Amino acid sequence: MWKRKLLPPAIILLPSALILLAVTSFSDNSPYPQEDLKAKYSFKDFESAKKCRTCHPGFYEQWSQSMMSQAYTHHWDEIEYFDLAVPHAKAKPDLKDPVDGCNGCHTPLAFMSGPFPPPRPSENSMANESVSCEVCHLVQGAQTDPPFNFSYVIKPGMTKYSARKEFTDSPAHKIVSTDFFKTTEFCGNCHNEKNPFGVWVKSTQLEWKEGPYAKEGVFCQDCHMPRAGYQYALMGKSYADSRLHLFHGAHDPGKVRGTIELRIQPDIRDAEPGEIVKFTVALFNQKTGHKFPTGSVEDRIAWLQVEATDAKGKVYHLNVDKKGFEGDEYTISGDYLAYQDMSVPLGQPDFKGVQRDGIPSGNRIFRMPYFDPEGRMTIMQWNTAKLGVDYRIGPRETKIENYTFKLPFDIAPGELKVRAVLNYQLLVKPVADYLKVPADESEIKMVNEHFTTIKILP
Repeated sequence: MWKRKLLPPAIILLPSALILLAVTSFSDNSPYPQEDLKAKYSFKDFESAKKCRTCHPGFYEQWSQSMMSQAYTHHWDEIEYFDLAVPHAKAKPDLKDPVDGCNGCHTPLAFMSGPFPPPRPSENSMANESVSCEVCHLVQGAQTDPPFNFSYVIKPGMTKYSARKEFTDSPAHKIVSTDFFKTTEFCGNCHNEKNPFGVWVKSTQLEWKEGPYAKEGVFCQDCHMPRAGYQYALMGKSYADSRLHLFHGAHDPGKVRGTIELRIQPDIRDAEPGEIVKFTVALFNQKTGHKFPTGSVEDRIAWLQVEATDAKGKVYHLNVDKKGFEGDEYTISGDYLAYQDMSVPLGQPDFKGVQRDGIPSGNRIFRMPYFDPEGRMTIMQWNTAKLGVDYRIGPRETKIENYTFKLPFDIAPGELKVRAVLNYQLLVKPVADYLKVPADESEIKMVNEHFTTIKILP
């Protein structure tokens, strides 16, 4: 059985991203006693979300369309867990408890019930409940401060918890109001993650806490559970400020679209062939209370592509100017191999890796690379020994990117149209292709775009 341990002071924890791992550090600031929830209960101790649906059909339907209801059954989560994490733990037994801990947030009922690994989604067990009604509405607090790695205080039973103070007891269960539901620490129980190396591989709630929205009292729930006039239960009344159970996030195209505003401008408007033109792109994060991308940062990239099209339709790809900071090379796309540590779980000792970025070379990538103990880029956060440069866009942060373009001597005279587009991918495509992840996980989602023009003189 895994234990929470204090890390020796010599270990430096770097801030910041899918699978939730065993706790490697503990804070004594929580008022709750330490409790090991692994296999403590049984599935029969918990209700299915379908039972909750009988009284709360609206919230059930909202939840069922969110990633909360798919945290265990979602195709990439299943592939990452069963094809990488579980076999990695078999090859390296010291990883078994951390890998078992993945279930602490992807399928908490299965984590609290066992066995390990849980049945595959195709077996339709209660593990498929993922993050269900019971998971959230049985939570009373957090065992750690800050909260992370399934640090929730939870106990099955007929007492359910909520932030709403006006409730009276339901005919189906008792209701207790708690202000903990109004905090971001509630979310941090699973949206912060520290791995066996003591590295913060996911830190969405901590990013919020360090940013401007925390100071202004704008909480996770304000964006991911917006308020609206809505009826909580069939036998209850409607409230003007009900929290919708939408939980829209990284997998919701509407949430991603427009997250970053961008503008591109040239330094001159009229230029001759052979002349150098400099384009500047400003990217402003006006929509997220945390960094973008966030969450499973080892998987995700946002990347800026700039192309120019001349009057005859010829397209020129512009390479971003290097900035020269440490780790700059990991934020500019190129033809590099990475993710070689997948060789162990895949059982392929000669595995050379796959293409690191899977996008055209020379584009700026907004990411934070993860490195395995041998210094190779990895997507396996449980095998992450070090974090690289954090070149993501923080809340209300503006990043400036420059592009130096020497106009070809044969460029067509007339209008040169220059397009800057920010794209987003949940999973780098070469990894998705190699592991046979369905295409929608690596499809390109456009965040935003902007155009400018210059005149090419004859």
